[in-house]
Amino acid sequence: MSNQHSLLLAPPLDTLEWINGTKPLTLAELKGKVVAIHAFQMLCPGCVIHGLPQASSIYELFSKEDVQVIGLHTVFEHHSVMTSEALTAFAHEYRLPFPIAIDRPSDSGAIPHSMANYQMQGTPTLIILDKNGCIRMNHFGRMSDMQVGGVIGRLIEEKSISSNAFEKPESSIDLASHRCGEDGCSI
Repeated sequence: MSNQHSLLLAPPLDTLEWINGTKPLTLAELKGKVVAIHAFQMLCPGCVIHGLPQASSIYELFSKEDVQVIGLHTVFEHHSVMTSEALTAFAHEYRLPFPIAIDRPSDSGAIPHSMANYQMQGTPTLIILDKNGCIRMNHFGRMSDMQVGGVIGRLIEEKSISSNAFEKPESSIDLASHRCGEDGCSI
């Protein structure tokens, strides 16, 4: 985690639509809460095996007043089968309880907008924002539930800061040596 004086304000999510919610969410309206954004693809083994169960656990274990979980379906491969309808069926089948945003594809068909804006290396990626909307963690790949719980717990207890000086956060990105595997799908 970064110290409080070298933080980057999270860019807005650039999405096409939302499922599992009554309305689209904005990061601005979530200030005051810790936000856990889980970026995934339906066909990513690491997302299905590790990331999505972890996101569901965060949603179930932490108070809704303290923590907001957001799924971000961000597709950089297999575009033709990763439709909104398929995602809705997938979320129902896997009983995903949290709101899920569909990342806006790039005009060139490469890296989707939010994935690029957050400089993600692939899926699964877990991004955690503090109560001020600053990026405190950007982690590609598998991370233990204990580590994630510790980060979120510390951020819940942390007092809000009023600094306007936001810089780039530390990153905990582990680059995968292959395209898709049990631990994730790299770009």
